[in-house]
Amino acid sequence: MNAEIITIGDEILLGQIVDTNSAWIAQYLGEADIAIRCITSIADRREDISKALLEASSRSDIVIVTGGLGPTKDDVTKDTISQFFKSPFIRNQHVLDHVKQLFVRMGRGEMPISNYAQADVLECAEVLFNDVGTAPGMWIERDNNRFAFLPGVPFEMKFLMEKRVMPRLMAMRSNVHVYHSHILTAGLGESFLAEQIADIEASLPHYIKLAYLPKIGLVRLRLSARGTDVNLLETETENFANRISERLKKYVVAKEDISLEEAIIKNFSESHLKIAFAESCTGGTIASNLTKYAGASKVFDCGIVAYANPIKQGVLGVRENTLDEFGAVSEQTVIEMAKGVQRVSGAEYGVATSGIAGPTGGTPEKPVGTVWIAVAGKNEIVTKKFQFNNSRQINIERSTMQALVLLWNLYVKELV
Repeated sequence: MNAEIITIGDEILLGQIVDTNSAWIAQYLGEADIAIRCITSIADRREDISKALLEASSRSDIVIVTGGLGPTKDDVTKDTISQFFKSPFIRNQHVLDHVKQLFVRMGRGEMPISNYAQADVLECAEVLFNDVGTAPGMWIERDNNRFAFLPGVPFEMKFLMEKRVMPRLMAMRSNVHVYHSHILTAGLGESFLAEQIADIEASLPHYIKLAYLPKIGLVRLRLSARGTDVNLLETETENFANRISERLKKYVVAKEDISLEEAIIKNFSESHLKIAFAESCTGGTIASNLTKYAGASKVFDCGIVAYANPIKQGVLGVRENTLDEFGAVSEQTVIEMAKGVQRVSGAEYGVATSGIAGPTGGTPEKPVGTVWIAVAGKNEIVTKKFQFNNSRQINIERSTMQALVLLWNLYVKELV
């Protein structure tokens, strides 16, 4: 059983919002062994919607559509799917009463006439009742296809997927299962990793596929097996994952589907170690990335955004002579920043960044994208200079990830 996702909305194509719905749905369905065949984002235009539905129904068993179900005239999805399925609208009284009650509870006064249309559903559809919003979803079965039309508001979409759509999909599941195994690596590029494990990859059976998923400073390897024997899939996939992990052991961060930040939190927590950050060019991004995840409080001591030189001096203890002689963007300065945040916090590890994120501020000696990173550990300090030469945001993202990679590498080194 495979699925396809269609997201509708001009705001997605204009870049005004990021399509997080597709990523969430794909991950959610993947956990239920439902493979995603295609993800498409389209404008809220009749011809685009009709074409997307026709193409999706020709290649996928399940088509999940989000967006375009609002009550305003710019949302043409409902009229279009009415024509597509050749089914008229009927007004669902249960939905209408629910929408009216929501307006009363939220103190909005009398409900606008336009909102009455949210209770209009296709005659051929089953209503996916939306307890947490005003727009109901619709479930339509035609020939061998199943269609789920859901609102684009993320929390409403997630509610309907979990409570209304998934129970239907689970009842339809075939006996074909998918098993995934993940390996997170750091410190070796995608092509070099592929060379290291070429013989193992060549020996994979036809039902196990290896994917390389690179990210800044990292490569995630995903082994995916498909078949009917769940125990065989798990055993065989884990055997190959263990062979790959052993071959790449000095680069392996985690043998599960987690981020580098989560791996740092898990391992530092188990080792009873604390981390502190002194950030200049990254502006607190490293600390923010770490504290997105549960458990960060067990390892994160403090973060100091020392953007101005007086703060580097007064808070972190960077010497005035160091700044005068070498400048804020220098190996000497980040060493003193890392040691300073260690001292201030009492953490075992101090991480410091200083650089020229851009687009201005560069010099011939230190052009835009020049970044120095230092990590002070229990026994030593490591530093590295980077020349990213990208836009400001990408420079910050690269600096953030490279700082975490340096932190991880020093942690592993000091474990020995």
